[in-house]
Parts: sequence; C-alpha cells; structure tokens
Amino acid sequence: MTVTETRHQAPAAPALTHREILEILIGLLAALFTAMLSSTIVSNALPTITADLEGSQTQYTWVLTASLLATTVSTPIWGKLSDLMSKKLLVQLSIILFVIGSALAGTAQSMPFLIGYRVLQGLAMGGLMALAQAIIGAAIPPRDRGRYSGYMGAVIAVATVSGPLLGGVIVDTPWLGWRWCFYVCVPLAMISLVMLQRYLHLPQLKREIKIDYLGAVLISGAASLPLIWVSFAGQQFSWLSWQSALFVGGTIGLGILAVLVENKAPEPLVPLKVVRQRTTALAIVASLAVGVAMFGSAIFLGQYFQIARGYSPTESGLLTIPMMLGSFVGSVGAGQMVTRFGKWKRYLIAGGILLTIGLVLLGTIDHTTPYWYVGSGMLAMGIGMGMMMQNLVLAVQNTVDVTEIGASSASVSFFRSLGGAVGVAVLGAVLASRVKDLIISGLLAGPGGAAAVRKLQNNGSGGTSLLDVGHLPPQLAALVRQAYGDATGRIFAIAAICGLVSLIAVFFIKEVPLRTTVAKLDEVLAED
Repeated sequence: MTVTETRHQAPAAPALTHREILEILIGLLAALFTAMLSSTIVSNALPTITADLEGSQTQYTWVLTASLLATTVSTPIWGKLSDLMSKKLLVQLSIILFVIGSALAGTAQSMPFLIGYRVLQGLAMGGLMALAQAIIGAAIPPRDRGRYSGYMGAVIAVATVSGPLLGGVIVDTPWLGWRWCFYVCVPLAMISLVMLQRYLHLPQLKREIKIDYLGAVLISGAASLPLIWVSFAGQQFSWLSWQSALFVGGTIGLGILAVLVENKAPEPLVPLKVVRQRTTALAIVASLAVGVAMFGSAIFLGQYFQIARGYSPTESGLLTIPMMLGSFVGSVGAGQMVTRFGKWKRYLIAGGILLTIGLVLLGTIDHTTPYWYVGSGMLAMGIGMGMMMQNLVLAVQNTVDVTEIGASSASVSFFRSLGGAVGVAVLGAVLASRVKDLIISGLLAGPGGAAAVRKLQNNGSGGTSLLDVGHLPPQLAALVRQAYGDATGRIFAIAAICGLVSLIAVFFIKEVPLRTTVAKLDEVLAED
C-alpha cells in the first residue's frame, strides 16, 4: 500500500452503492451489537453477580465504571489510528480483544478480577464504538448518513432491549448462571469477525503513522483521576481533604498539559482545531451531558427494580422495555427524517426536551411509585437519547473532512463516554451515601436503634452483602429495599440537570446544510 497525500490531482473514489454500504454495515453492526450487548446484559445481572462474589456498592459501581473508563480513554486513540491506518485491521483487533476480555470475565472468582477483565472489555469497546462511527463517516456522505446512522441507533436499541432480557434469563436459569452473561458474547463476536473479513473493503487515505503517545498518557490520566477520586472520597478520605486536593489538582494539571501537547502534536489524538469549532464544541458539551444522563442514570434502573421493588432479573429486563423502545423509535425515526428533509437541529432540540422531561419524572420516584409513572419517564428519556446520540456525531462529521473523520467522531464519543463514566461514579457514590443515611435513619427509628447501627457499621450485615436482599433478616431487608427505592430518585434528579445542559448546548448549535459528498476535498485513496 502506498502513501499518497496529493490533493486535487485525481478524482475521489467512486461512491459506494447502497448494497455495498449494507454489506459493510452487516459485519460492522454485528460487532457493535455484540459490544453493546455486553454492557446491557451485565447491568441487569450485576446485583446477582455482586451478591455471589460478595461485593460492595462501590465495587458494583466500578464493574460498570471500569469498563466505561477504559472505553473513554481508548476511544480517541482508536479514532486517531483509524485516520492513519486500516480501519478493517483495527476493528478486527478490537473484536479479538473483546473476545479475550469476555472469556476471562466469565472465569472471575472475585470482584477485583472481574473489574480488571472489564477494563480489557472496555478497551475493545472503545475501538468498536470509535471505528463504527469512523467507518460510516468514511463510507457515506452526510446527506445520506441519517438513515444509516438510524440503523446503528436501532442496533444499539435492540441490543439494549435484548441485553437485560437475555441477562435476566441467563441468571434465572440454574444450569447456566451469571458467568454465561460473558460467555454468550464470544460466539457472537466471532461471527461478526468473519462477516467483517468478508464484507468490509473500505477505501482509505494512507498517511505516515505518527502516534501521539504523550497525549494518550495525559488524556488517560486526566480522565481517570476524577473517577478514582469520586469513588474513594467520602469513604477512604473526606471530600474536603488534602487527598481530594491532590486528585483535583492532578486532574487540572494533566488537563492543561494535554491541551498544550495536543496543540503542538503533528497528529493529535483530539484535534483542537476541530474541537474549537462552534458546532463541535457545543456537540461535545451536549454529548458530555447526554453521557451522564444516559449511562449514569439508566444503569441503575435494573438495581432499582430488583432491590427496591423485588423483581427478578428477567422481570427487571422486561420492565425497562419502555426506555429501550423509546431509544429505538427516536433513533430510527430521527435518522429517517434527517435523510428525507436534510434538517437535523430540530431533532436535537426535541430530543433534549424529551430527555430532560423523562429525567425530571424519574427524579421523583420512590419505592412505592406506580409502574405507569416510571415507564412514562423511561419512555421519554429513551426517545430523547435516541434522537440525540447519532445526530450529535452527524453534526460534527458534517463539518470535517474525511481525513479527520475518525478523530473528530471519536472526540464526541470520548466526551460522551467520559460523561457516562463520571456519571456512573458520581451517581453511584451519591446513591451509596444516600442509602447508608436512610438505612441508619431507619434503624435509629426502631427499637434498639443505636445498637443496630453500631452492629451494622462494625460487622456489616453478618457477612452478607446489603445488595443480597434475599438473604438479609426480614426487617433489614425491608429497610434496604425502601432505602434504595427512595434514594434512586435523587440520582435521576441530578441527571436531569445534565439533561438541561445538553438542551441548552444544542439550542445554540448552528445548523449547517448536510453535504452530499464524503470528503470536503478530493483525495487520492488507496484501497485497503
């Protein structure tokens, strides 16, 4: 393969036909489906996993946070590499890493090992998410991309719907058990690997590979420190302490250094000239808020239904269908309308409104809230998320050339994942603190309250995790259910503020007509 950087000297590669695009999408969306399934299938089974491995609420949160953190820090690296080398090779490498991580996660004998294997899964998921956006951006002109982005959103929605259901069935099936929540992803990933080898033949610009190693280290550190801080602050040390000051100061320092390095790097992981553009900057703010709202709140719905309301994992998956159905309708519907009319901002604004409304409704729930009310909030939140996720990426891709499509798309995905990781960590910490306060208040209100509180603080719950409600003494179990149900509303109320921020950000985005070509400038392309 030859390196060619000549511009305007040869015609661009011919546009792909609808059939060729669909052939690429078959394998690509199969891989993306597998990655998304691994997240949603775990979220519904996690209360059972945590109880079986005797984990804590902090470890419960970190099984999710570790994967999101790894996805976050690896996304810009994968995205930049996709601009420099074969996207096909990279996406296949991501799938192989994902298979290894999934197989190891199924063998975990403790929560720390499970968290470590989830990091490997997250690194692979960062590649799959970044490369899916980059490949679609390199193959399809923005004017036609809405329909195909809608397909991607539909796959994400189907994976989100089927994941909790499949996870619940696996957990509730005695001869399978929760470990198969990880093993089941392995054959699906291998199928997608074969399909991509057959169908993915994407033209791409070849350039000299210059990896921004220093930028990768600084960005990873700046993204990791705040998550570690919020996980340990309030438990291992005070929020207002010298340890907290070190974490915050380190985050700010690494962030400043990352900006300085990225500004001078010949091939920056996060291209600042793209980030400085008004559309990209506002899309990043909106994506950050959407990530907090989407990951940080939705991930606790399974815990709410199972612990606070006493439903089984399978029933919990069924009860979250309104949110998944809303995401499907919002994504596919908005994608089709964008392709038909060429307008996209109106769907971002409508999505922001619905997302905020849904989160506000869920911010008022407790352990006695009727299901129709909870379902209404989930439906509105799902439609809003579906309308916003892919269209935010589309808005950014429409402003950059094909040579920067990977890095620019990954930048949006990076901040969305960062928002999700921060959201899970912060809201998990808020939930754990609130649950603890409510349980202590409930114990103090009963007979022998002070002694019961001391016993709980000194000996836990007699060796049983509070998340394993079924094996707790009846009075304590009832108190734990009530505490989790009443505390859940608070994290959705916090997420609603993030939803409002995303709405304000998209309101100020300037709508640019969608172009009908993949590249802004003609490029000489070399075949993979």
